[in-house]
Amino acid sequence: MTRTGIETALNDLLFNRDLTLQEAADRHFAPEYRQRTDGEWADRAEFLDHIGHLRTVVRDGRVEVHDELYDGSRYADRHTCHITKTDGSTVSMEVYVFADLAPDGRFQRIEETTLMLRGSDADRNLGSAR
Repeated sequence: MTRTGIETALNDLLFNRDLTLQEAADRHFAPEYRQRTDGEWADRAEFLDHIGHLRTVVRDGRVEVHDELYDGSRYADRHTCHITKTDGSTVSMEVYVFADLAPDGRFQRIEETTLMLRGSDADRNLGSAR
């Protein structure tokens, strides 16, 4: 079993434009995937709508993983997303993740909380914007 991790998943979803959104999602997220960001649940289709929107506003960036833990099918991490938007502005968000992995190693469920480190008030919902 090859396990995914948040850095590889986000790099493929947001920054690797050689992959379609569907290819990136299929690589890292199980068909029954669900995500809760700052208290709001999204199913896989809603999550893909969110990432599709981000692909229109994000020009470049990087993911900095501070802590990462695998324990069987459980996953946890703390990372910072450093984003440069298409308008040239920058956003940094620290994210705390708890997740379940599917038997094939893809994310099945993620629950995350985001903390804005740098950006405008309008960017506060970047973690769930659609």
